[in-house]
Amino acid sequence: MPRLLIVAHAPSPNTQRLCEAAARGARHPDIEQVEVVVRPPLEAGPEDVWACDAILLGTTENLGYMSGALKDFFDRSYYPVLEEKQGLPCALYVRAGHDGTGTRRAVESIVKGLRWKWVQAPLILHGEWQEGFVDQVEELGMAMAAGLESGIL
Repeated sequence: MPRLLIVAHAPSPNTQRLCEAAARGARHPDIEQVEVVVRPPLEAGPEDVWACDAILLGTTENLGYMSGALKDFFDRSYYPVLEEKQGLPCALYVRAGHDGTGTRRAVESIVKGLRWKWVQAPLILHGEWQEGFVDQVEELGMAMAAGLESGIL
């Protein structure tokens, strides 16, 4: 069974809602043949990446950059998975208080080095909190899982 790994930094109630939405979308009742694993970045590592067939990353924008927790995940996982996981389908959502540009650029640079494959442009949830952010992330999780189940990813 294909496995979707969700690695999301969720330091606040709203970002926790986003992580839960991603998992809820990926576990939609119509998607029966995908295993969904959710890990905070400080608990995720190379073994989780080796075991997955696609990865959904979630982070906050911190001082114009990704969260330190997500950066730590990349620091610990980059070289161990570099050769074996090239072409891994990935997506990203960023909860950005500003514009998310620096965060997006930083993650895109790392993903390019890993030679992972974007399944869509990063989802930047910027500005003041909007309830619609939850729906957007849920749809992203559902799309990733449906893509895995159908063999598109």
